[in-house]
Amino acid sequence: MKNVRGTVIGVIAIIGTAIFFLVPFAFLFVIASMDRTQANELQFTWPQPFVLLDNLVQVVQARDYLMIIAFINSVILTVCSVAALVLFSSMVAYVWQRRPSRLNPIINILVLAGLIVPPAVVPTIWVLQKLGLFKTMPGLILIEIAFGLPFCILLFRAFMSTVPRELDEAAIVDGAGPVQVYFRVIFPVLRSVVMTVIILQSVFIYNDFQNPLYFLPGTENATVQLTLFSFKSQFLTAFNLLFANILLVALPALIMFIFFNRKIVEGMAAGSVKG
Repeated sequence: MKNVRGTVIGVIAIIGTAIFFLVPFAFLFVIASMDRTQANELQFTWPQPFVLLDNLVQVVQARDYLMIIAFINSVILTVCSVAALVLFSSMVAYVWQRRPSRLNPIINILVLAGLIVPPAVVPTIWVLQKLGLFKTMPGLILIEIAFGLPFCILLFRAFMSTVPRELDEAAIVDGAGPVQVYFRVIFPVLRSVVMTVIILQSVFIYNDFQNPLYFLPGTENATVQLTLFSFKSQFLTAFNLLFANILLVALPALIMFIFFNRKIVEGMAAGSVKG
């Protein structure tokens, strides 16, 4: 009886979750497939006529192919930020976990503060201006790295605690230095959590709207999320093109999540039980 009840609850939960995610996506797809007149009604009806392809072409061609420039900017931002996050956060986590000291509680407080304390926009802009990095891609990459480091460090440290210290000791006995121990022994073992960090941070940075808006203003610096402004203004909105733009922007992140969701679960669960 308990098994039947658990199965029923599980099925209901799956159906509820599917409805919660699929219905908004279906509404997005339907509106993106309408012409401008029908889309302005914002009704969940079948498009008459079905013009999804035409809307997508208009979105790509709008403002001198701004969407293509935005995709290039987003790819550069995502790849550089995620690569730096994987390298720096894993190295910090390795030293933090492998070398206990009196400073560990302070480091723990600082890392948690990075997760809890909200970022201050105006002081951050002031710092970037003083460094000459405001309105530049390197400046935004540094911002994404700084905001993503606390979560990634904690994730790597949790997984690092499951890696036996005997691996380090055996490599040191064989004559390996600290850098060799890390890159040749420890880093290859972190493959599952590395994949988790890559997927999660790629989706987060690719979908980031706030940071590019504040720290990388300008049409030539637009990322994919900022292209939404092309079809929405204070007094006029082209809902069919706006929703087509959202659909085009959301597809890469959605595809990545669908194909790599198992890797995310494996990486998140890998450090939950200490071996």
